[in-house]
Formats: sequence, C-alpha cells, structure tokens
Amino acid sequence: MINKVVVTAAEAVADIFDGAKIMIGGFGEAGSPIELIHALIDQGAKNLTVISNNTGNGHVGLAALIENLQVKKMICSFPRTAQSVVFPELYAKGMIELELVPQGTLAERIRAGGAGIPAFYTPTTIGTPLAEGKEIRHIDGKSYVLEYALKADFALIKCKTADRYGNLLYNKTARNFGPIMCMAAKTSIVQTSSLVEPGEIDPENVVTPGIFVKRVVKISNPLSENQLLRENRRYPW
Repeated sequence: MINKVVVTAAEAVADIFDGAKIMIGGFGEAGSPIELIHALIDQGAKNLTVISNNTGNGHVGLAALIENLQVKKMICSFPRTAQSVVFPELYAKGMIELELVPQGTLAERIRAGGAGIPAFYTPTTIGTPLAEGKEIRHIDGKSYVLEYALKADFALIKCKTADRYGNLLYNKTARNFGPIMCMAAKTSIVQTSSLVEPGEIDPENVVTPGIFVKRVVKISNPLSENQLLRENRRYPW
C-alpha cells in the first residue's frame, strides 16, 4: 500500500545532506514551506545551494536558514526585497554566493529540468551583464542566450490538500513554483494543511500527481510569515 505520509517535519527532512541542491517553493509568503525550512535549520545540513524566487524576509523561514550560515549559494530572481535583511548583509560581506536569474527564465529553467530538456534559448538577458560569458545564437534575425535547466536533490513545497499517494492541490497563487519544483527534484517533500484519503481529490483537479512527490507531512496550522515579521520573531526561537 502506497503511503508517503511521514509524522513530523523533522522526519521529512532528515536525509538532506551537506552540499545538497534544494528548491524551495514560495513567492514571498505565498506558498513558503516555513515548517519544513525550520526543520532543516534544526537538522543542520550545510553548504546548501538553494533555488527559490527570493531570499526570504526578516529572520524566519528561508532568511533564517541563510542567517544560520547553512546556505553557500542562492539561485533566485529577487535577492533583495523590502523585508530582506539577512541576505544583503551576508552578500556584501562575501559570505554567500548569488546567481541572479530573471523570474520567467528561472521558472522555465526549473520546468525544463523537470521535463528532461537540458537547455533552451531565450532573449531575456540579451544586452545585459546576465548574458556575459553565455552562448548567444542568432535565430530569424534575433539574438538568444543559452540557459541550462535547473534540477535539484530535494524540493521543499507547501500545498493546501494532499492524500497519502502524494497527489496535491494548492491554495490559489500559493501554487507558484510548487508543481514545477516537484517535477525537477529527485526528492520532493511537501507540507500540507489538509490530508485526505485517496479518492477524495477529484483526479481531474489534481495539480501535482503523486508520482512527483516522495514525502508528505501534515502541518495543520502552518505559520504565517507576515505574522512572524509583525512580531519581530526569529528562528530558532
């Protein structure tokens, strides 16, 4: 009997190893798997390469993982936002690496990784520093930059509803990078606020099929990143 459910977030992330490449879902707070990230902080894996839309906010979630010096490199689109204080400081000190990727290109590199496409051409960064050193090809009178697919050892994802097979539904825009990251990672680990029996999710509505999910952990009342920021909270507590 297929059962991908694990009891705790700690159990879910226990085998993440030093030097792993990890995709972390979320667009700001929307879809950020805070409990899984905090469990990874407690677990202690270091020298991580993290692929995410941004670098976290305040001193919780992804920002806390970076602040705990567990991340050696970020691959992201928004390294600095209104409430990102940790990454800019460490980057200015040369304590963390950055690969800056336009958001659409980031999404397509991840999607390509999950679809088995090794690379693709895009015009997005032509004429900018982000194109320097990359292969450029001219097609139909237009210039394109070669970008390579992104894959990962693990993906940490948040969804709204899951069953024990690993079939997933998301909450509106909190879906963001979740589906493509599940496809592009060897081991996708998902936290869900609602765990239902197989068959309770209409197959026609499934967004991420269970074949792309390795582990599911139920987090009934997930933390709100915005609330933690308003309270000036820091993790570890």
